[in-house]
Amino acid sequence: MLSQTLLRSTIPAARLGLRCYAQLPLRVPVKIPNGIEYEQPTGLFINNKFVRSKQGKTFEVLSPATEEEITHVYEAREDDVEDAIDAADKAFKSGVWSQADPLVRANALNKLANLIEEHQDIVASIETLDNGKAITNARGDVQLVINYLRSCAGWADKVDGRVINTGSTHFSYTLRQPLGVCGQIIPWNFPLLMWAWKVGPALATGNTVVLKTAESTPLSALYVSQFVAKAGIPPGVLNIVSGFGKIIGEALTTHPKVKKIAFTGSTATGRHIYQNAGMNLKKVTLELGGKSPNMVFADADMKQAVQNIILGIYFNSGEVCCAGSRVYVEESAHDQLLEELKIAAEALKVGDPFDEATFQGAQTSQMQLSKILKYVEIGKDEGATLVTGGERLGNKGYFIKPTVFGGVTEDMRIVKEEIFGPVVTVSKFKTIDELVELANDSEYGLAAGIHTSNLNKAIEVSNRVNAGTVWINTFNDFHHSVPFGGFNASGIGREMGSEALENYTQVKAVRAKLNLSSSTSS
Repeated sequence: MLSQTLLRSTIPAARLGLRCYAQLPLRVPVKIPNGIEYEQPTGLFINNKFVRSKQGKTFEVLSPATEEEITHVYEAREDDVEDAIDAADKAFKSGVWSQADPLVRANALNKLANLIEEHQDIVASIETLDNGKAITNARGDVQLVINYLRSCAGWADKVDGRVINTGSTHFSYTLRQPLGVCGQIIPWNFPLLMWAWKVGPALATGNTVVLKTAESTPLSALYVSQFVAKAGIPPGVLNIVSGFGKIIGEALTTHPKVKKIAFTGSTATGRHIYQNAGMNLKKVTLELGGKSPNMVFADADMKQAVQNIILGIYFNSGEVCCAGSRVYVEESAHDQLLEELKIAAEALKVGDPFDEATFQGAQTSQMQLSKILKYVEIGKDEGATLVTGGERLGNKGYFIKPTVFGGVTEDMRIVKEEIFGPVVTVSKFKTIDELVELANDSEYGLAAGIHTSNLNKAIEVSNRVNAGTVWINTFNDFHHSVPFGGFNASGIGREMGSEALENYTQVKAVRAKLNLSSSTSS
């Protein structure tokens, strides 16, 4: 929290939450509950410098676990976004990054990963402080960030075109070239991981970036921005702006200098962004919502299947777009699995996210907690059976008990709609055909889980289910080389793997006619 000396020197006599800093310093001291103390950048990051917003406005950042203020950060408005876009555009056109030897970009991304690794305890602690997730989850996120940046570094000199055989009269080939300025908008559930998933492939392929953080979780992206120049990334290549979607999002998605939009968030917001970008003919990738089926056959290892279900729905406090929120169990195993799931859910430690034993931390905001609790009431009103959970835990912090609903029908809102919290429904199925029909009865198609000891059965269902990622006998099991993205209303394009690089390049074809007669005569 901010020191009292700092507060007295920068704030008039008014309530902290009303953007009342006379002039917020560009760095403020923060002490994390686990004892770590550090300097938190608060400015906008433009041209490799932290700067105050032109209007000087700030907004409050709260700890979800305590509901107390961590700090304020500067809020970008349209003129600040314009400055960031101009910086990115000038950097791209200068060729200092877009035309650099790919090895230069690879070395810089590797250095950035190394610098984050050197500070990973602080970075993970900031993630837990700002987002509310369990510290063990946050450490996993940061390791994935490091791994992915290094993976992108490895791809930097492998984004090649090809020579095309079109006969002896012409020389034909293609180039894969960067797009230009990329606008990127990331969510609050995985603040730094989504930052890496966006920044890594954009920079590896020679683009420049203006990235908007989520307003509730801006701290980790600002903290790692101080490593950008140290890593050797030139000014203007990576710019970070904090603020609100209705202002920054609109500016990015409609600006003529922005050639690409990448967004992770809700399907409703994704549709609006797609419309804006389409009107301006921008390349777009969208990673959106989900209501993923997690399917359990009677021949599965039930204890392991239960643990996979737990990981699938309660990991990251259930705030995961691909969460396995619809469990379908083969009829003969339904009662056993439901009882074991109830016992396992009630045994989870929920609470202080800095406690090493905590599995489920806080929800990220009061708004999200209220939304989840509203869906619990909707489920009960619709006639579903509340097996366990469904209650707020404690009076301080945004905590909720892991929740299981049984006795559901497919038309219930808790089965159809994305809750984005630690709430799972459990249903029965008899045949594979019935299971596939149930699994695919959704507007979404982000992920799916299959649990069985029969690989042939698993492959059959994997091939028939509408999902961008299918996990067999595991769940939420990410790897930086494996692409991730959705079908249907779950999005467009892919994150990670070589597929992500395609989102940030465009193909140029070159065809040269050869003057064979003159070369022969000479």
